[in-house]
Amino acid sequence: MNENTTPLEGKADGFDSRIGFILACIGSAVGMGNLWRFPVLVSAWGGMTFLIPYFIFVVIIASLGVTEEIALGRSTGKGPIGAFAKATEHAGKGASLGEKIGIIPSLGSLALAIGYSCVVGWIFKYVFLACTGELIQLGADMDKIGGLFGGTASALGNNLWIVVALIVNFAIMGLGVAGGIEKANKIMMPLLFVMLVGLAIYVGFQPGAVNGYQYIFTVNPQALMNPKLWIFAFGQAFFSLSIAGNGTVIYGSYLSKKEDIPRSALQIGVFDTLAALLAAFLIIPAMATCGEELSVGGPGLMFIHLLNVMNRMPGGAIVGVVFYICVMFAGLSSLVNLYEAPVATLQQQFHMKRVPAVCTIGVIGTVVALGIQGIVSEWMDAVSIYICPLGALLAGIMFFWMFGKKYALDAVNAGASKPLGNTWYQAGKYLFCGLSLLALICGAILGGIG
Repeated sequence: MNENTTPLEGKADGFDSRIGFILACIGSAVGMGNLWRFPVLVSAWGGMTFLIPYFIFVVIIASLGVTEEIALGRSTGKGPIGAFAKATEHAGKGASLGEKIGIIPSLGSLALAIGYSCVVGWIFKYVFLACTGELIQLGADMDKIGGLFGGTASALGNNLWIVVALIVNFAIMGLGVAGGIEKANKIMMPLLFVMLVGLAIYVGFQPGAVNGYQYIFTVNPQALMNPKLWIFAFGQAFFSLSIAGNGTVIYGSYLSKKEDIPRSALQIGVFDTLAALLAAFLIIPAMATCGEELSVGGPGLMFIHLLNVMNRMPGGAIVGVVFYICVMFAGLSSLVNLYEAPVATLQQQFHMKRVPAVCTIGVIGTVVALGIQGIVSEWMDAVSIYICPLGALLAGIMFFWMFGKKYALDAVNAGASKPLGNTWYQAGKYLFCGLSLLALICGAILGGIG
């Protein structure tokens, strides 16, 4: 068992290996934003025209934000509430202030997890229907396809599969960090990438797919001068990397002090981006094979328009099974991370053992998720637009401003092969915190920036 300062159930519980930690963090980052939002933005802004600013922001946010949140969790050995308490205490403002502020990202993680539970329940249902052949039987009848999803996403329309999804989710979590979360991600993440590559290759051989590839590699220099493009690219990178002051902080608290945080953060950014690119190289050419314009994102893309495309492909039944299993892995790995923050809060703040804490959050999550099925979109928008960037901003303030330069550099450089210095600290203090504030402001004004 690795070195860890967080006492859980009377003994250290953490990641058993560096690769396990990396895969768990990749799993938390790779989610619906990669699969149903990223390809749409790439299509809407003209391929490489969007990817150029997106890559720039991924590097900035991964090297500053992801690194900071992992270091905050590892150095304090706590989740948001405990970590923020130590930060305000360090700054001479008392631990109680930090504890109160830390409630914001903790509740934000729980709220986002509850909304996500409904989405993962939809996915579990579609995996089952794909495996039984019921999806392919819908053919290209958009009325039937749309009706299926409409019934699934309606109020009280998917009770069984939400419960099934959450049973699987909390069963993984109940086995612990190393025994459950790490092992599950070691299985799901490699399979996710292998299946995405396989699907992308298969789609690439379909007639008309080349038109999608040509579009992806298009660059419009004039569009690069549009500030709105950069705002949307920044928003997608920000939310895709799961910077919200909760899940990454929690996973960091389970990490050994021997691990190289800057290196790990960049690897998380690379693989999260790779997953998004694979989704784009799968979905955009797939839509091109049927002459469809990729203009609809969100659930409509995943459960209506793509299903219509897959049902018209040769071997569409198999493609559908593999595709929805990919989506299930992406959704489930993110859901585990989102629920981990409130579970760890019960463990650390109320000294509950792992299984009772998981069961408590499980009951709350299930009951509320079943009750919000008809307003999932509005629920998720409210949390992602306001609470997530606020949590990221608060975590940045705690680490860079409250703990200060010496603490921050000591925390991030423990185990680092190439220690970071004053330039990184100043960039985090001003650039990253400024970008987090920008995400909050732009989200409030534009109703979402990613």
